[in-house]
Amino acid sequence: MPVPTGAEGDDPDVRDDVGDDVSGDPAEARGPGRPRRFFSGSTTRAEKARAVRGLGALGGLAGFIVALMLLPTACTAGVGARDTADWFSTEPDGLSTAGVPQRSRVLAADGRTIATFFYQNRVDVPMEKIAPVLRKAVLAIEDSRFYEHGAIDVQGTLRALASNVSSGEVTQGGSGITQQYVKNLLLTQADSTEEREAAKEISAARKIRELRYAVAIEKRFPKEEILRRYLNIAYYGDGAYGIEAASRHYFSKHASELDLAEAALLAGVIRYPYAYDPTRHARAAKDRRNVVLDRMAELGWIDSAEAEKTKRQPVELDVQHTRSGCVASEAPFFCDYVQREILNNKVFGKTVKEREELLKRGGLTIRTTLDRRAQKAARKAVLAYVPAKNSAHKAAAEAMVEPGTGEIKAMVVGRELGPDGERGKTWINFAADASHGSSIGMQAGSTFKAFTLAAALDEGMPFGTRLMAPEKYTPTGFRNCEGENVGDPSASLGNAADGEGGRTFSLVTGTHNSVNTYFLALQKEVGLCDTVKMAERLGMRQANGKPLEQFPSFTLGFNAVSPLRLAAAYAAFGARGEYCEPIAIKAVTDASGKKLKVPPRKCEQVLDKDVADAVNHILSGVLTKGTARGLGLGRDAAGKTGTVDNFSAAWFAGYTPDLAAAVWVGDPRGGYRYPMTSLCLDGRCYGSVFGATIPAPIWQRSMLGALKGTDATSFHRPPSFYFSRGSGEDRVKVPDVRGMDLDDAVARLRAAGFTTDVGERVRSRRYERGTVAEMSPGPGSVEPGTTITLRPSAGPGPGGDDEDDERRRPTLPPDIPLPTNTPTLPPLPGDPAGRAPA
Repeated sequence: MPVPTGAEGDDPDVRDDVGDDVSGDPAEARGPGRPRRFFSGSTTRAEKARAVRGLGALGGLAGFIVALMLLPTACTAGVGARDTADWFSTEPDGLSTAGVPQRSRVLAADGRTIATFFYQNRVDVPMEKIAPVLRKAVLAIEDSRFYEHGAIDVQGTLRALASNVSSGEVTQGGSGITQQYVKNLLLTQADSTEEREAAKEISAARKIRELRYAVAIEKRFPKEEILRRYLNIAYYGDGAYGIEAASRHYFSKHASELDLAEAALLAGVIRYPYAYDPTRHARAAKDRRNVVLDRMAELGWIDSAEAEKTKRQPVELDVQHTRSGCVASEAPFFCDYVQREILNNKVFGKTVKEREELLKRGGLTIRTTLDRRAQKAARKAVLAYVPAKNSAHKAAAEAMVEPGTGEIKAMVVGRELGPDGERGKTWINFAADASHGSSIGMQAGSTFKAFTLAAALDEGMPFGTRLMAPEKYTPTGFRNCEGENVGDPSASLGNAADGEGGRTFSLVTGTHNSVNTYFLALQKEVGLCDTVKMAERLGMRQANGKPLEQFPSFTLGFNAVSPLRLAAAYAAFGARGEYCEPIAIKAVTDASGKKLKVPPRKCEQVLDKDVADAVNHILSGVLTKGTARGLGLGRDAAGKTGTVDNFSAAWFAGYTPDLAAAVWVGDPRGGYRYPMTSLCLDGRCYGSVFGATIPAPIWQRSMLGALKGTDATSFHRPPSFYFSRGSGEDRVKVPDVRGMDLDDAVARLRAAGFTTDVGERVRSRRYERGTVAEMSPGPGSVEPGTTITLRPSAGPGPGGDDEDDERRRPTLPPDIPLPTNTPTLPPLPGDPAGRAPA
């Protein structure tokens, strides 16, 4: 909670004079009727001397004020006296009523508040939103003659002077509402400790300055506006500044909804906010409330019976705490991203100090892109697989971005926002770049293969383009964008744990199986520089803000990046080649409702639509036939797994035309030192963690939740050119089943990975009736999953008879598996799902 620095704060010296009030002590929270004494048994000599000087100053000041009031009417006044009076009534230079701190709100896309920022928890409201009974209560106890006197209440000043001087105690104060408003205004505008001390010092000079300001304020504003400003600037204790924030804090209601008892309680708090804070000193607060009620009855503003009835009521609070910052937000790391965007972006101010003051004093309404449904789905999915306080100390992060807009829809780190030394907490936003989260990023693994694929398709390579993928690859002949040779003839790069290699692959099968050596060969064919430029066109850079490093293993994802950058890049595929910089802030208005400038939306068509469609076509197969098969969404979707060397981290990035997301799972302490092998996370154990083991299921679950109830959008079919060398699928041999019994033939074809259909019977002299006479396509090589049509023999006659009709649609025995589009791959070590790493 911020230290109160405005209004009356918790400092007893702040209120050295108090309107109509005649009771109260901030230090001891005395009951009504007991004056504040300067001297007690424990008062030191220095304190006594200081108090006497203060009392003397007040006496001298009062005499000076009386003289000023008499000067204009004194018929013997000379030029000097006349000049003094003119000086006092002239508006001082530099008088400003602006700059009263108000809290700023961060809103999700649906308008729900997800965070607040403030130095002082204040919400400025118009007079019509302040209950009339509250206005009466404050005037009764603070300045009942407010509408009858000017800036200086002569009657109140003289009365207070006489009482204080005669008793040697501060029993009454002479400040009216306008003077109190001025003092609070000067306090809130103070930027340094020295300025704040000057605004609080007990001296004639300070009082004269305040009085000059009060005279100017009375000339500038009507009484109603001065009262409104006072009610909005006063401190009501326990971190609540202004009547609206106080009403919400103590009673969980608006200031317009306050009843008599609540209004009297808040009015009584103003004098000494700490002493009468009902959350700390309930008895003193109630006694003080009753003093206010008695005063209202004395003035005839309420009847005595109502006052007595209200005094018998207990103090009933419904405290609502408003915390400044992101820790308590439902989307803490997204909130932190928004905060850093405002503090770092010069659109919001020239200096960091200006930007911070705008955020914490400006009363901003910050409308963001956050989709609360997507945020909840992502958080639930991340924590379900990687709990915040898991015993293995692993962490996960996910970012969701909307294709075509760049709007960040969700941002989750699987820990609470807080000190890294506490288990399950971190200040580091692993989902964002260093500029927005202090993260240096994580190696992206095979998710970078998508950029090599896009570069190849951009250069016109058809799906059927085949390259040899050796078991080991020596990276020679690679040049970076500066033309420098960056190959390493001493290196030997291999494939992941699936052991693929030693044969040819197409763009399609090489991607589906995520074959490292195939992509190294493809990158060499395309050119390292072209691959790097493709990634840069799609917004990729290192998480530390530096350009991507360029070495042969670029396609294998050695660069450290953030999930947010990766999600935005993949979102461009979903948007048919339109890349949009990630944005979190849609609009900002200040306290007056004026729209402020925000970072503009930046979208650019960086990839031909046809090329993006081709990328989508291939990456769709990853979810149906490749390393993440079985993890689709039931609608058009595409993606790519990523497993970093030695299982140091794992990724999945995927998308639909409507939403993209990237998931990272790893160890913040260092993935190479703490790899994800033989890993157990709160009851779930894994041999080794691949991209499809944890990240892809997180992606699937979060995407299903985020897209629930929305209409599905389909990808576009790529142009026929890309099929000029076939579909790119591996071809397999079709067994010859002619002459076999129909049921046996269907079972054999299905076991080989084909689907079957049974056509009309045909006449055949060669094959017996009921056996297979024809098959289409016939024996030979076809693409996996091809449907084979079988036509049974009707015998040699002109046609068959009815007794064979039942053989046209065979009945399969229960142990024959259902047809699949691809052969089942054997399980990998430590991966019971049988998915290949990537």
